Amino acid sequence: MALIITDECINCDVCEPECPNEAITPGEEIYEIDPAKCTECVGHYDEPQCQLVCPVDCIPQDDDNMETQEELEAKYERLTGKKIA
Repeated sequence: MALIITDECINCDVCEPECPNEAITPGEEIYEIDPAKCTECVGHYDEPQCQLVCPVDCIPQDDDNMETQEELEAKYERLTGKKIA
């Protein structure tokens, strides 16, 4: 499933550069995650990097964009053109 940034976001700018898929961008009021690009770092890292660096823990899983591990892996492969080893 994709992740989402909640309105507790303080716009500290630490999550955006951590996203290997460039799924995080500044929104009108807070940062936003594009669910079409978010793989929860599957294929890149063992856990979502944005969640690790967020100082206010405002990046939970997005219940409206539930995906299985296999779907996240397929999304990674579509976005990068690489197969997961």
